[in-house]
Amino acid sequence: MTVHPSKPSGSKFLALEHAILLVQSLRDVSVKLRRHDASLEKQMRRAASSVALNLGEGRRRRGQDRTHLFRIAAGSAEEVRTCLRLVQAWGYLPDSALQRAFGHVDRVLQLSWGLTSRS
Repeated sequence: MTVHPSKPSGSKFLALEHAILLVQSLRDVSVKLRRHDASLEKQMRRAASSVALNLGEGRRRRGQDRTHLFRIAAGSAEEVRTCLRLVQAWGYLPDSALQRAFGHVDRVLQLSWGLTSRS
């Protein structure tokens, strides 16, 4: 059985590994958010999955198609960031509960957006 790395160190595609870490950082946030706003939680979860899925697909594409998928990933990462800001604005969770997720989404934004100019 092949074991896949759960940490970004040594990974060949850092953006995807950080997108997976983002999803992991959202697990507790998602469970708690669902109690307050199930619709926002669902949208955040779908956007976070979209980040990873588009990075994964784009990794195997070439040309404009690849750039397009990386732009979608960056857009979805920004959507996750906006969801987290809304969670803060509504006061659903304390800032301390969101800190890790904000760190991961900011890193994913840096990496995914950087990919759009290199494809």
